[in-house]
Amino acid sequence: MNLEDKISPIVRNIPPSGIRRFFDLANSKPNAISLGVGEPDFVTPWHVREASIDSLEKGMTSYTSNRGTPELLEAISVYLEKRFSITYQAESEILVTFGASEAIDLALRTILSPGEEVLTPEPCYVSYTPCIQLAGGVPVPVTTPANRGFKLQAEDLEKAITPKTKAIILCYPNNPTGAIMTKRDWEPIIQVIKKHDLLVISDEIYAELTYGGRDHYSIASFPEMKERTILINGFSKAFAMTGWRIGYVAAPVPLLNGMLKIHQYTALCASITSQAAALEALTNGMNECRSMVAQYDRRRRLVVKAFQDMGLTCHDPHGAFYVFPSIQATGLDSQTFAEQLLMEEEVAVVPGDVFGPSGAGHIRCSYATSIERLGEALQRIERFVKRKQSQLPLIKAQNQ
Repeated sequence: MNLEDKISPIVRNIPPSGIRRFFDLANSKPNAISLGVGEPDFVTPWHVREASIDSLEKGMTSYTSNRGTPELLEAISVYLEKRFSITYQAESEILVTFGASEAIDLALRTILSPGEEVLTPEPCYVSYTPCIQLAGGVPVPVTTPANRGFKLQAEDLEKAITPKTKAIILCYPNNPTGAIMTKRDWEPIIQVIKKHDLLVISDEIYAELTYGGRDHYSIASFPEMKERTILINGFSKAFAMTGWRIGYVAAPVPLLNGMLKIHQYTALCASITSQAAALEALTNGMNECRSMVAQYDRRRRLVVKAFQDMGLTCHDPHGAFYVFPSIQATGLDSQTFAEQLLMEEEVAVVPGDVFGPSGAGHIRCSYATSIERLGEALQRIERFVKRKQSQLPLIKAQNQ
């Protein structure tokens, strides 16, 4: 029996994660410094961990409601109202999920029929395209230009829309570029969305990670946008809770009920222990969140300056915890740069083209690691860049 033939063609044709590949390679090198995976280097705050321990000691080991515990649902509702001025009813418009990742999958499977198109502004998070395909949809990339700060432009969005376009999936603050959208940036985008009656899936997992006095504006907070937006968020990035696998989705009742059906049959409910921790984080964890953001900001400024001093063009990111420098000055493509950097200097970064073809010529570096390790990694990268740049004249001469 050929078991490969038994696998769905959709699954068979989806490539493995380009991020994980370099993470696994880095793990095989004991002295490697990984700037690859987007995971906070901080430990979940103690009082959050203590809340989960307390829940276990009290014997809270059962299922919860499919939607989540009433206390956590209410806390999420209060947070969204207070932080973004968006009103969601705890008992009917919010669902607790296994991280933001499950929420993305639920949203796409709920709204898509076979062949319907979803616009994906690129460079974009690596999961969007495969999840769209697994839901039977067709991903349609929309390039966000580097010379415009990797921000989505209304004219580019308009050109990509067809009669089959059903929705757009957004991620701001952005992974991998760190771009954010201001209120002024959103206005022309919203006009196009309304004109074509599109649904919006808004991945706002980095909402708390903004810098330089800038703030995150949820697209759902604009007039007439809540009714067409599926807002996704979670606890992984803001509260250093990646391993807890806890997130949530907020949406109008008909859309939320569709997602709830899938969640009931495939996941049942999120872990009660993780929900207890999430409740404590959202209720009492904002000071630690702000402290982590301040440290990320310090690292961000260090990394941006270092790449610019190397002679590499590096957009100044105002959100998330990534930089997305151009490496074209080295004469290498993204994959070659990342592979040779790991082999020669033992620093792991992610090739820009794993985030879509428009990411070619760039690399993604996460600065969610200590200042000391960042400093060492940047010295190694600078050594590598200078070596490759010094070889360019010879390579050009050989190719002539």
